[in-house]
Amino acid sequence: MPPRPRLSPLSAALATTFAALLASPALTQAQTLNELYESARGFDATYQGARAQYDANIARAAQAKAGILPSVGLTAGVTRSDLDIDTLTGTGRGSSASRDFNTQNVGINATQPLYRPANWATYEQGKRQAEIAQAVLTIAEQDLIVRVSQAYFDVLASQDSLALVRAQKVAVAEQLASAKRNFEVGTSTITDSREAQARYDLVIAQEIAAENDLQVKKVVLDQLVGRPGSVPVPLAVPVVLPTATPADINAWVSQADEAHPAIRQARLGLDVAGLEVDKAKAGHKPTLDANLGYNVTRNPTGTSTSTVGTRVNAATVGVTFNLPLFAGFATENRIKETLALEDQSRSVLEGTRRSVAQATRAAYLGLVSGAGQVKALEAAEASSQSALDANRLGYQVGVRINIDVLNSQSQLYQTKRDLAQARYNVLLGNLKLRQANGTLTVDDMNAINATLASSGSVPAVPPAIGPDRGTTTPAVPVTPPSIPVVPPVQTPQFNPPAPTMPTAPVPPVIVNPPVR
Repeated sequence: MPPRPRLSPLSAALATTFAALLASPALTQAQTLNELYESARGFDATYQGARAQYDANIARAAQAKAGILPSVGLTAGVTRSDLDIDTLTGTGRGSSASRDFNTQNVGINATQPLYRPANWATYEQGKRQAEIAQAVLTIAEQDLIVRVSQAYFDVLASQDSLALVRAQKVAVAEQLASAKRNFEVGTSTITDSREAQARYDLVIAQEIAAENDLQVKKVVLDQLVGRPGSVPVPLAVPVVLPTATPADINAWVSQADEAHPAIRQARLGLDVAGLEVDKAKAGHKPTLDANLGYNVTRNPTGTSTSTVGTRVNAATVGVTFNLPLFAGFATENRIKETLALEDQSRSVLEGTRRSVAQATRAAYLGLVSGAGQVKALEAAEASSQSALDANRLGYQVGVRINIDVLNSQSQLYQTKRDLAQARYNVLLGNLKLRQANGTLTVDDMNAINATLASSGSVPAVPPAIGPDRGTTTPAVPVTPPSIPVVPPVQTPQFNPPAPTMPTAPVPPVIVNPPVR
């Protein structure tokens, strides 16, 4: 039997795919994670709404200070009075007279609260409401960092998947061409060609799905950052994943209890509820205000009792004391209500602590598991490459069939896709861990941004990752080979005759059986 023709190296297939990718789309200026995050800060509707809510909460909190500051008012008015005077007794009884006059007044009055416990409690609530607004905004900023990073790495993962599917398509096409040549020279059966054709058609379907997934992920990223046609910068090669420090789950949980904005918000909410109790109790306490005023009243044509024009300048200063005695049990019931709400806020705080601790532990364990998965997949990638080389060599010497090579190729590319996704999950896991314990900042995103390649012109779809070393295959001027299509082979219908059942032999006849 003549030897089977030698297969082309798989790296040549990857190089062909990379050359086709570089030749088809125009080079696009890529953006780093930081650049897209800054774009999202000025465009994302959710974050902009959070910023507007923060400004509104700050303004509402500042209103509480008015209760402890003086209030000043300016008053002015003009009154005209028309009087009809009827004499009922005495001299002139039964006579009537008409009298009209004008009254002009202007004044300025000020009131300064001296002792109002409810107003002071409201003022303290306002300060805590401002801190709550800051905590809510911090949560929105952390959420934006994670959402942008998630969309960023989703696009990179889709690009890797598409590049690997296209590289796999070239490799399967070469295997298909080889199987067809072997069939034409009589060294293999039509089964090899059929299997290669089926695998090639499957890869074509996977390529269509990968292209659609990439377009969808790009739309999500563009809508988030407000930049059409955004192209993320891929990871630098070799990939260096950051590690989570400290490597102690309890340290992360303790840090979350101290710094998480949700816990801080719940703790401040408990303080506000306690101050609400003080406000309710202030319903039994007296109030004391200082009053100061200066008023001018002018009657140029006299008054109802005098025809002489007058002007009165009155300066007043005083203190107003008020002591509530009975309000229909409203104050007592209000105190009971606020005490119950304070207990509710205390339960909310405890529930928030538990939820944050649980989320932090889950995020830490997920990150540790993801890092271990990356190492396992790196070992699986090397093993899959060795298995593919062995099956390819066995196919050349005739101890392996075509389906073995195709299965090895599929396993290798699937492992590479899983490895790329696992690396992105680890990068996102670092951010989600810090979001879970409430310490996520832009500096943490900068550490992730440092793992990217240098920004510059990169293809819209990244080159396929080479199977030999897991690195980017350099571009070479290779003309993509034509993909042969094996036509279906007409085979006669298999209609074997019905099997003939043998007739059972006649049982033997025993003559003169022995007597026992």
